[in-house]
Amino acid sequence: MPEIRDLLDGRLKGLLTGILCSLLVLVGGLYYCQIYQGDKYVRLAYNNRLRLIRFAAPRGEIFDRNGVPLAVNETTFSIMGYPLDLNTPEKLAKFSAVLMRHGIPMDVPQLERVVKQQRQAPYRVMRLVPNLTMPQMADLVADPDFPRELFPLSVWRRTYPAGAMAANVLGYVAEISEEELKASVEGTYQGGDLIGKAGIERSYEEWLRGATGEEALEVDARGRRVRTLDSRTAVKGEDLRLTLDMGVQKLAVELLEDYRGALVAMDVRTGAILALASSPTYDNNPLAWGVSGQEWNRIVRDPERPMMDRCISGLYPPASTFRAFMSIAALEEDVITSSTSFFCAGALRVANRSFRCWRRSGHGAENVLTALQHSCDVFFYQVGLRMGIDRLVKWGRRFRLGEPTGVDLPGESAGNIAGPEWKLRRFREGWYQGDTVNYSIGQGYVLMTPLQIARVYAAIANGGKLVTPHLCALNYREPEDLGLTPSKLALVQRGLESVVSRGTGARAGRFGVTVAGKTGTAQNAHGDDHALFVGYAPAEAPQYVAVAVIEAGKHGSSVASPMVGELLAHMLSHPAGSGTVPPAGEDQEKTGTENGNITKPDEDVSKAHR
Repeated sequence: MPEIRDLLDGRLKGLLTGILCSLLVLVGGLYYCQIYQGDKYVRLAYNNRLRLIRFAAPRGEIFDRNGVPLAVNETTFSIMGYPLDLNTPEKLAKFSAVLMRHGIPMDVPQLERVVKQQRQAPYRVMRLVPNLTMPQMADLVADPDFPRELFPLSVWRRTYPAGAMAANVLGYVAEISEEELKASVEGTYQGGDLIGKAGIERSYEEWLRGATGEEALEVDARGRRVRTLDSRTAVKGEDLRLTLDMGVQKLAVELLEDYRGALVAMDVRTGAILALASSPTYDNNPLAWGVSGQEWNRIVRDPERPMMDRCISGLYPPASTFRAFMSIAALEEDVITSSTSFFCAGALRVANRSFRCWRRSGHGAENVLTALQHSCDVFFYQVGLRMGIDRLVKWGRRFRLGEPTGVDLPGESAGNIAGPEWKLRRFREGWYQGDTVNYSIGQGYVLMTPLQIARVYAAIANGGKLVTPHLCALNYREPEDLGLTPSKLALVQRGLESVVSRGTGARAGRFGVTVAGKTGTAQNAHGDDHALFVGYAPAEAPQYVAVAVIEAGKHGSSVASPMVGELLAHMLSHPAGSGTVPPAGEDQEKTGTENGNITKPDEDVSKAHR
């Protein structure tokens, strides 16, 4: 019938049209892939035959001033692999089971995080398990279930022979975090790289890290090496020699063993640091090798705060150690002279408040020399009132108080020199005479780190030059001349000598060397008073300055002063152990490069400041 024939013809035409359109789409797709996008797919196919292996550079090693190794590299092994070979949960689960069987606790979620962090390209190798010993690696590879797509690679692991003895100075290295990776210049680091996290390791990261190596391989369909296309040798980082003397550092750590606090020793002429001991401390080796989240939380939440370097981050009232600075400022401003005398009756009345001297019966008539020797509070109360807070703050800025010293370590606190503007911002209160009285004996709002105290006394010892404390010659800076009057500075030096020869710091002078210095006992809102002593030796020709701050040590005269005396005597009697570091340009190229809380002072009573 004609109607049926027309229907069949229409369907046949539709079928033919569909076939024709399909052929056209197929031809178009072939044209697009083979001709228009041909170069792109050739590159993809070629890249799929490539494997890039990245070799971490051996990190530069760190030594003390005498060549004692402080941070060295040991050979370990890492298990490497490619994203294409680890693209299913089943493969990761199999690998995790092998690791668990051999005592390496890495579950599937951990492996997934490792892969996610490092995945940049399907043909770029990534590190799955780091820090394996030779026996561990051999044991794993011998396991029949060990994935053949993975392979071992020898790498360097950081170790610290001195461990906890110098952890606050050296810091540690650990795997770069996602935040650090994002903040770095693109291509500088990759996931899995080790980076300095604290201390010298962090400060001199660019110097120590070296240049990574890389090898480009051609592989077959199973990922097996066919040939090496290109390679770049890893370049070891530059070694560092510090000014630290491990003989001095060891003694400082031993002296602090039963205490919480800090001990600093420094060359008064150059600012080279020989000891920087903080107690309690921590062992940096486990942190470099990798610790669990639970272990890390236990360290950082420890109420003793072992990871805080009290030498540069602990803030303390300088107490009576501040009086040498007060004396210099008052003499330079002609507020007092060598003959100026104030009478100490055991207390001073200011407005309607009484500020006591540590010696309740009083000291009688005192001049600047005897006031330093006897640590007379009333003398310095009156000096402070005559000076006024504005001139005291001006001289604080001249000595660079309230700002970091510039030491080549991260995390240094600036301290606080306070003043009316600071108090108004902080407490919305005006400045009172009682604030100045407390300020004049190193209490109240003034806070300093042990290193800042050492820097001030180094300037007193070396003739008025402000040094930049440093642990590496790369950070050496020429001392800044403060422009102090020699005769006035000599007067303060005589006063500090008398503190040890016949005053409150006598115990510092019992080790066979002449010491000049000052004791201090700082109020502590959280318990017993802090004990302080700062001294330099030999008094007649100063070479070294040392500071001890002992938290809750009660009295600087009995606890802190013997520590400093013993440390100074050790440095002077061991010249080989206190030798100078080669200047920049010989071994190393020269380049330009709370604990205490602020509390409102008690204006009614001044506690003992011996």
